[in-house]
Amino acid sequence: MDILFITGSTIERHGVATLEELLARDDGLVWVDIAQSDADAGDVLSDVFGFHPLAVRASVERNRVPKVHAYADHVFVVLHGPERGAAGHIHYIELDQFIGPNYLVTVHGPVNPAVDPAVAHRETRAVLKRIEAGRLRPDAPYELSYAIVATMARNMEEFIEYLTSEAWRLEQEVTGGDIDDSEEFLDELFQTRHGLLAVRTMAALSREIHERVFNVARFIPAEGRPYIEDLVEQFDRVRAIADGQKDYVEGVIEYYRTRTETKMTIAAERLAVIAVVTLPITALASVYGMNVIVNGRTDFVHLAVVLIVMAAMSAWLLRWAKRQGWW
Repeated sequence: MDILFITGSTIERHGVATLEELLARDDGLVWVDIAQSDADAGDVLSDVFGFHPLAVRASVERNRVPKVHAYADHVFVVLHGPERGAAGHIHYIELDQFIGPNYLVTVHGPVNPAVDPAVAHRETRAVLKRIEAGRLRPDAPYELSYAIVATMARNMEEFIEYLTSEAWRLEQEVTGGDIDDSEEFLDELFQTRHGLLAVRTMAALSREIHERVFNVARFIPAEGRPYIEDLVEQFDRVRAIADGQKDYVEGVIEYYRTRTETKMTIAAERLAVIAVVTLPITALASVYGMNVIVNGRTDFVHLAVVLIVMAAMSAWLLRWAKRQGWW
């Protein structure tokens, strides 16, 4: 658990024992960053801050959808960011926030063991580096929250950029005809579309959450509301970009499927023509191969008649197939 006290010119690190004293001060901003909520963190959230038990429990458990709980002097917000895993699986990286009048508490939700734990801290650590370097000096909790969530939105855009590069590569393989393994290629296409759909869903839900925050966070002053409005616009833009790229990937999938189905149709037509041409030959050969006609020697006249009949029947069926438009 990291406890920081941020003023206009300094950033101080403190222990848990001084937290209540820091909250009583009015000359700075308290930022409590909890790596993962445990029993000690739960005591701090419940006893020191006095958060509602439902919000504390939500910060400890894994939340599958984002949410916002509004209280008299603070709001509790749950958001998710994307992280790509094995076989195209998209991990939901959770970040919980308690935004109060002079404090911000960030809690990093449970992380799948397959994900590097550092991934859960990428937004908060990026913002902390900016603060330590002096490039950012938030004066209020909503400004600090804005910096963290805006970083999350930028990470979503970078995630879309990565998936788009994959989509371009797959599109070039489709148009170039350089596909060695069709099954693997389709898996990659659908994994890319799944990733875009996942990040689109995260962005759309995050937009709705912040629109709700704008309506219910009455303690945020008027000068702070443009920050929330900007987050709504950022997530709306990320959602629109993901939608556009998803449509592009679906177009690539449709192009590939249409071309493959066309090839299969042409192949089926050619096979049908071959079957039509060889049908009379097969029929006559079957009759002569049943041993019901026994000849002691080759009758060339008989053989010629049979061959002429086969050729005539094949020619007639070939002409009929042409009239049907099979070739």
